[in-house]
Amino acid sequence: MAYDEELAERIRGLLPDVPVTEQKMFGGLAFLVGGHMAVAASGKGGLMLRCDPQDSGRLVGEPGAGRMVMRGKEMDGWLRVASEAVAGDEALERWIAVGTAYAASLPPK
Repeated sequence: MAYDEELAERIRGLLPDVPVTEQKMFGGLAFLVGGHMAVAASGKGGLMLRCDPQDSGRLVGEPGAGRMVMRGKEMDGWLRVASEAVAGDEALERWIAVGTAYAASLPPK
């Protein structure tokens, strides 16, 4: 499945005023801050994002959010958010803020 180009365009329009680069990865289109993936229009649908691993448990309690599974294991610090949960710009902007804030907190690559 290709990533949702409309979602990618919505992400572009809601990114905070920080330097961001785009890169195709994980079958989607990722938006990187300081060389770190912050958010992505996922190739599996919906949004993929980074967060502080310590916040994972709290954030997966949000509607449509779950830990990303890599190699069969749920990963703290990586989330998937269903398309329905980011249908509105306010919700999407909130998730973008989570991802970009965390990526910006990491040392630049």
